[in-house]
Amino acid sequence: MELRVLKYFLTVADEGNITRAADILHVTQPTLSRQLMELEEEMGTSLLIRGKRSLTLTDEGFLFKQQAETIVELADKLEHTFTDRKDIICGTIKIGATEALGGRTLTAYMKEFREKYPDVQFDLYNGMADNIKEMVERGLIDLGLVMEPIDTAKFEYVRLPQKETWGILIRQDHELAQKETVTMEDIKQYPLIMPGREKAKDQILHWMQCEERHLNIPVYYNILSNAALLVQAGMGCAVCLDGALSIHADPELCFRQIIPAHITRSVILWKKTTCFLRRHLFSYRRYRSNNN
Repeated sequence: MELRVLKYFLTVADEGNITRAADILHVTQPTLSRQLMELEEEMGTSLLIRGKRSLTLTDEGFLFKQQAETIVELADKLEHTFTDRKDIICGTIKIGATEALGGRTLTAYMKEFREKYPDVQFDLYNGMADNIKEMVERGLIDLGLVMEPIDTAKFEYVRLPQKETWGILIRQDHELAQKETVTMEDIKQYPLIMPGREKAKDQILHWMQCEERHLNIPVYYNILSNAALLVQAGMGCAVCLDGALSIHADPELCFRQIIPAHITRSVILWKKTTCFLRRHLFSYRRYRSNNN
């Protein structure tokens, strides 16, 4: 299987039309059709459903497309890594970040890092901690800002100093808004909008000492801005971190800390095999420590 053929397939899948894809790829239509047929023979399955005017993917085609996109992206990244190497440090660092107060520290690091290496660019992606960790592990992104708890066995990492506290996000007219703090027992009786991340959810259920089926959970969220809209609409109380909340402050909503306090921190992690990042981020961490 050649990388060129994978790119042919992805172009056809995106365009849904052999003629348009052939024009984009600067190949003849018969050549493109033959390459796709040979690819299907090599895979031992049909990847495309050929209609009179368009092409659609089979179930196997959808799965193949996902894997092909990953392979092509990694190949492009590998190519750029070596074509961009010069006497100066340049290129693109791909970063995945979850919503957290640690994001403020990360952006400060990015700014200072680029001042030191002005030919470096950043590509920033937002998502859930588990997805970011998986993307770092697969080499699709270089750095990840995630929230603990997280398994760091396969990574180098820097634990950020800011502490974030669990609590609930509620409307100002909610009866719990009259309290300065709340307990797990206080919030159990209300509909709870919970984080979708498995490790965070399991941790919260452990603190509550109850099973998921005993709670009224109308929605799971991965982005707090969406959870805030649901709280505004009256769907329930969102269990969240105060650090992430500070990014989405809203006068109609309020945050109440859960006691006893449950604290977590942000972690910046990267693969142990990432030579450039290991060399420069460790030296950068020493540089930051010496100047603070």
